[in-house]
Amino acid sequence: MSQVSKSFPGVKALDNVSFNLRKGEVMALLGENGAGKSTLVKIISGVHNRDSGEMRIFGNPVGELTPKKAQDMGIAIIHQELNLCAHLTVAENIFLGREICNRGVLKSKIMRAKAREALATLGVDIPPDTLIGSLPVSKQQMIEIAKAISVQAKVLIMDEPTSALSSKEIDELFNIIRRLKADGLGIAYISHRLEELKHIVDRVTIMRDGQYVDSGDFADFTMSDIIAKMVGRKIEDQFPRVKTELGKKIFEVRNLNAGRMVNNINIELREGEIVGVAGLMGAGRTETTRAIFGVDQKTSGEVFIDGKKVDIKRPRDAIRAGLVLVPEDRKKDGLCTRLSIRENIALPNLDWICGRIIGVVKRAMEKDIVEKSRKNLMIRMASPENNASSLSGGNQQKVVVGKWTVRNSRIILFDEPTRGIDVAAKLEIYNLMNKLKQDGIGVLFVSSELPEIMGISDRILVMCDGRLTGELDREGATQTEVLELATRFGEKAPDAI
Repeated sequence: MSQVSKSFPGVKALDNVSFNLRKGEVMALLGENGAGKSTLVKIISGVHNRDSGEMRIFGNPVGELTPKKAQDMGIAIIHQELNLCAHLTVAENIFLGREICNRGVLKSKIMRAKAREALATLGVDIPPDTLIGSLPVSKQQMIEIAKAISVQAKVLIMDEPTSALSSKEIDELFNIIRRLKADGLGIAYISHRLEELKHIVDRVTIMRDGQYVDSGDFADFTMSDIIAKMVGRKIEDQFPRVKTELGKKIFEVRNLNAGRMVNNINIELREGEIVGVAGLMGAGRTETTRAIFGVDQKTSGEVFIDGKKVDIKRPRDAIRAGLVLVPEDRKKDGLCTRLSIRENIALPNLDWICGRIIGVVKRAMEKDIVEKSRKNLMIRMASPENNASSLSGGNQQKVVVGKWTVRNSRIILFDEPTRGIDVAAKLEIYNLMNKLKQDGIGVLFVSSELPEIMGISDRILVMCDGRLTGELDREGATQTEVLELATRFGEKAPDAI
């Protein structure tokens, strides 16, 4: 791509951007949320048309693309939010939109055989008749890659492919990427997990504010160089942490049980304290936050806020008691993407921004809380009237957080709050957590990133197989200790809190 530009109403998404990808390499495409990475990728894959600039594929000039034309030319994309149909089988998903037919009759046996062949190329043993909805996210990721292989892709774009994977699954994915690279595929790799780049990346292209910043061999950049070029300034402390005097106990969970993955959980939280919950994928961390918040029904257990027992049967009960949740899947559980940014921020706060006449919204108050949320979290938006779907992933996450922070809640549960957002946006979330802590609010947060857990938490709780297996003080704790507790299957520490 050479000097490519693209504008949307009120926003110049790409401004004379150049980008190139070679056969048999992994090129990391890096930048903050809103830097223009997604727009660039959508132009390559035919979702958007460029306003100006030149694009060549395999040396040949290319006019306007459609997704079908891009696919026919050997371009495949694996989105951060996987595009699979849960009610269809593996084979049906791999051949969706290009089914093998004879006079209108599906050749299911041939498609299953070809699907099995594509999966075997990746070293993955998944029966082609398996329903996608029954597979974990890691396996669904492999199906997306198998789909790309089955169309004989030469260019593979991977957008945040490791955001929902465990360490072991990431290792398996990296082995597959190395194999694809050896087979001559050019891979454009988008990730905010900068520490993983050294394992697979050959070159980097860095963008900022819709513009090309720099590119070159990965070995020629330090991590500090990359971060500084991405955000336009040097970030001295990636995990800022403030010290506060702990106040009284404001939150307690006693003997919580819910389903198979929440077993006898006990948690305490004090005013001005950040407690991190660590564990491997499937440890039961998300299920615990959902049970506390009332999304999933608990079979037993008690919740106390400020020493008083609260009966939480549904999220509404939790919200009214001063307990709120920022969920793991922001698009599915945290946002109404077809509503405006204003409506998303106002929606859970209608009980106190409506006047005495039921259903009448105090517009001035609504405007104030939206502006407060925008300023506090520096949400980048052209207008609060734009749909939430128009925002980048990081800004969508800020909207999810922002709708709760304007409510003056007592306890905030964060489930993977920085998943899929860039370094600068992560820093803003950390600073927000620290501000909540200084304001005497209790913060309980789940994260799959150990450096984040250890950098921000005051205490660390570790889960394995639906149980709390230990507690560590942040001072002196090591990643080795956390991982050791995270793999104590079938065991529960007797004094875990």
